[in-house]
Parts: sequence; structure tokens; C-alpha cells
Amino acid sequence: MASSLSFLDSCWLYLITHFSDFQLACLGSFFLHESVFFLSGLPFIFLERAGYLSKYKIQTKNNTPAAQEKCITRLLLYHFGVNLPVMIFSYPVFTYMGMQSSLPLPSWKVILPQILFYFIVEDFIFYWGHRVLHTKFLYKHVHSVHHEYATPFGLTSEYAHPVEILFLGFATIFGPAITGPHLFTLWLWMILRVLETVEAHCGYHFPWSLSNFIPLYGGADFHDYHHRLLYTKSGNYASTFIYMDR
Repeated sequence: MASSLSFLDSCWLYLITHFSDFQLACLGSFFLHESVFFLSGLPFIFLERAGYLSKYKIQTKNNTPAAQEKCITRLLLYHFGVNLPVMIFSYPVFTYMGMQSSLPLPSWKVILPQILFYFIVEDFIFYWGHRVLHTKFLYKHVHSVHHEYATPFGLTSEYAHPVEILFLGFATIFGPAITGPHLFTLWLWMILRVLETVEAHCGYHFPWSLSNFIPLYGGADFHDYHHRLLYTKSGNYASTFIYMDR
């Protein structure tokens, strides 16, 4: 364990000595997000096209290659046009609230409670924000973009109207913004949140899916149901857990 932590500290020391806090918090966060998002989401396009593991696919319907490519193109546009500017302009807020990047890295006794708190807070805010987006006016003019894909796949998790990206993105950054975490904790939270939302939209329910092991965790089966039904009767509005919908 000591050697592992020493290696992690050495890697972090390299980052903070070669890049500024602004570069790490904004550009570094953006690069990390893009890497985790596309590396975790693209395999589900391959699975759907090749028909592999089809017995675990929740819906029998498949998306066309054109629809998948449209999703990727729009995502790149929104990520560079919306996500990146948001990361840049939110930097002063995080620094004001006490975010730091220096060594030593926080202990897991600090990191794990913060991550759990972020999941609970994000899920609560997302639930109510998502319900608001399913009112008639906002669904028609904003949220219907996300629901263009009734058969979701991993990358559709972030396919949304720019207004929705800002609206529900607030749920993701609110917890860290009010606690001023270490940048390492913020990055870990971002990685886990991206993996969670990609899994929820992946369109597959595997024997190893987390919803089979973690009580109150929604997962793909829970959220896929939301995409299949009419907007006025969909339910399953929460992002991670199921207790709010119950």
C-alpha cells in the first residue's frame, strides 16, 4: 500500500509542478472527462452493431449507425461549446470555496464520505430538476432532445439540449462547489459520475451490473424504462438511486 501511495503522490507531484491550478482544474478536468466518457461509452456502440452479448440487451431494437454518428457529432459540439466553457467559468467558484491541488493528497477517510455525499446530493437535485424537465413546455423545447433516443446507448447519457446540460450539470457540481474538495477528489467524483451515467444509459443489464449488488441503485434497467415510456408517464427520474422515485 505504501509503495502504491508513493507512486500516486509522485504522479500528482509531476502534475502540480508542470501545470498550473487553472490548467489542471479546467483543461485537465475536461481531458479526463472526455477520455473516461468516450472510452467507457464507445464499446456499447460496438456491442450493439456487432450483436455481441445481445441476450443481456434490455431492448431488442437497435439504433442505426447514422443515429449513433449523429450522437457523437453533437456530443463533441456540446462538450467543446458548453462543457468546456462551464469548467473554465466555474473555476473561480471552486477556488473561492477552497479547492486545492497541493500535496499531501487527502486520505480515503476524507475522500469516500465526500464522494458519497456528492452522489446523494446530485441524485436529489437531479430528481427534481428532471421532473421539472418533464413538464409539457420544458419537455417539448428542451428535454425532448435527450429523448430522441428511446433505445439509449452509453454515449446518449450526455446527449442533451445545451440548456439541459447547464440545468442538470448544476446537480453534478453543487456538492463539490459547497465543500471545496481537493482536485483529486473532484476528479475521482467526475470519473465515478461519468461511469455511472454511461452505465445507466448503456442499454444492457449484465449479471455483473451494480444494481444486482448495491441496494437502491438504479442502473441500466431502471433508466431504460424511463426512455421507453411517454414523457408524461415515464417515472424513474432519479440519476443514481431509486428511493426518490419510490
